[in-house]
Amino acid sequence: MMQFTGKSVYKGIASGPIAVLRNQDGQIKQRVIKDAEAEIERVKAAGIQAGEQLRKLYDKALEEAGECAAAVFEAHQMLLEDEGYLESIYDTIRTKRVNAACAVQATGDGFAEKFDAMDDDYMRARAADVRDISNRLAGILEGHGEKEPVVAEPSIIVADDLSPGETMQIGREKILGFVTVHGSENSHTAILARTMGIPALVGVPLDLEELHTGMSAVVDGLEGKVSFEPDEELRARTEERMEEEREGRRLLEAMKGRESVTKDGRRVCLYANIGSADDVAYALENDAEGIGLFRSEFLYLGRDSFPTEEEQFRAYRQAAQEMAGKKVIIRTLDIGADKRADYFGLEKEENPALGYRAVRICLKQPDIFKTQLRALLRAAVFGNVSVMYPMITSVEEVRQIFGIVKEAQAELEDRGVQYRLPEQGIMIETPAAAMISDELAELVDFFSIGTNDLTQYTLAMDRQNGKLDDFYNPHHKAVLKMIRMAVDSAHGHGKRVGICGELGADPELTETFIRMGVDEISVAPPMVLRLRKAVRELDGVR
Repeated sequence: MMQFTGKSVYKGIASGPIAVLRNQDGQIKQRVIKDAEAEIERVKAAGIQAGEQLRKLYDKALEEAGECAAAVFEAHQMLLEDEGYLESIYDTIRTKRVNAACAVQATGDGFAEKFDAMDDDYMRARAADVRDISNRLAGILEGHGEKEPVVAEPSIIVADDLSPGETMQIGREKILGFVTVHGSENSHTAILARTMGIPALVGVPLDLEELHTGMSAVVDGLEGKVSFEPDEELRARTEERMEEEREGRRLLEAMKGRESVTKDGRRVCLYANIGSADDVAYALENDAEGIGLFRSEFLYLGRDSFPTEEEQFRAYRQAAQEMAGKKVIIRTLDIGADKRADYFGLEKEENPALGYRAVRICLKQPDIFKTQLRALLRAAVFGNVSVMYPMITSVEEVRQIFGIVKEAQAELEDRGVQYRLPEQGIMIETPAAAMISDELAELVDFFSIGTNDLTQYTLAMDRQNGKLDDFYNPHHKAVLKMIRMAVDSAHGHGKRVGICGELGADPELTETFIRMGVDEISVAPPMVLRLRKAVRELDGVR
C-alpha cells in the first residue's frame, strides 16, 4: 500500500479504480509568418469557436452541478474576451512575426507567470485559468480540436493537474474523486469539486510513472490522504464509512430542491452555519438556501499575527462567489471568551464570557475592526453579502459601529477601491439586546438570535461547565420569552429575524420558532435537509 498526503479540497471519501491522465500538451512549433493581420483574424475566429465550447461547458455545468459551477466557465469567457490578453497576442504576432498559436502560447505563459508571482493565493490560482484558455485557443489554431479525456469507467482521476474544462468533459458520473500533483485550493477546478461534492486532493507529491490506470485507491478528504492498493482493513473501514454516507444521502435526497414550506404555506429560509470559506461546499451539498452564520474568527485563530485585509477579502469573496447570489451573512470578529489568540494581547479574566470580547474589542481597537470592515465591504461587490455584529448590548454601540463603517468607506474611496455597503444586522445574544430590541430594530436591517450565548446569559450559567448540565435548560421559558420579544420587535419595524444558535436544530423547538414568526433558521450543514423535512411536515402554524 502506498499512501500520500495532500491538501483536501472536499472532505468526502471515495474508493475505486484510478484513471491516470498524462499531460498531452505538446510544444507548439514557431513559424515565421508574412501576413500578420491574417494571423490575427485566425485568432479572432478561434476565439469565437472557443467561446462556443465554453458555452457548451457552461450549459453542462449548469445542468450537472448548478450555477456556482457554471460561473467558472463564465469567468473563462470573460478572460477569453479580455482586451489586455487579446492585444498582447496581437502585438506578439505583429512585432515578432510568429504564427498565431505560438503567440497565444507565449502570451498565456507570460500572463500565467505574472499571476504565479502574486502574493494573493486567489490570484495565483488564476494562472491555471489563463493556461487553460490559452491551451484551448492554441489547440483550435493548430487544428487539434477539443481534446476530451478518455475515462472508461467511474474512476478516481489522477493527474498532474486538471482544468475545469477537462473535469466537466469527463463528466460527474465518471469521477469518483480526483488527486492532482499540482493545483490550488482556490483554483476553479477545486471550486468545481466542492460544488459537485467530489472528494479531491491537490498538491499530492506523486510520481505518475509509478501509477497505472486500473490500480485501486482510497481518497480520504477528511484526513487529506490517498492510499493506492489499500489493504483489506482499510478497504473494509472505507466501505463502512461510505455506506454511512450513502444511507444519509438516500434518506434526505428527497428533500433537495424542495421549498422549506409548511403544509399550510408558511415559508422559512433554511440557512447553514459555516466556519470557513471551504465549508461553503457542504452548505451547497446540503441544499442550504444561504449562509446564515459565517464565523469570521477562523481567520484569526491558529496563527501568530493578524490576518491582512487582503487575506480576509479573499476568504469573504470566495464564499460570496461560490454561493452564486444566495445570502451570505458574515459575523464580524468574535474573539474572546473561549476563543483565544495570543497575539491580541488579551489579559486573563476571571469571567471571560462576561469580559473583553467580540464587538467590545472592535470598538476599543478600531484599526483591527476597520481592516475587517474594508475587506467585507469589498467582498460585498461579489455576491449577496450581509454583515452582522455580535454581543450588542446598547443603541450606542450600534451607532459607534456605523460611525466606524463610514470611516472604512471613506478609506476605500480615498484608495479608489470598489465596494458596496451591505445589509447590516446585529446578533441578539444578550438579555440587554433582547430587552431593548424594539429600539435596536429601528437602526439595523435584521436580527439574528444567537441562542447559545442568549441561553447562558439569561440563565447565568456557563454552557461549557459540565457540572451545570442538570441545571442548564435551553428550553427555559425565560429564554423562549427573550426570543419572542426579539421576533416581535423586528417584525414591528418590518425587519426580518433569524436564529443561528444550536436551538435552531432542536426538533422539539422547530414548530415553536415557526409559530413565533422566525423568518430564517441557520444550522450546521448536515442538519439543513433534516430541518426541511420537519418544516414540511408541520401544519396549522400560520
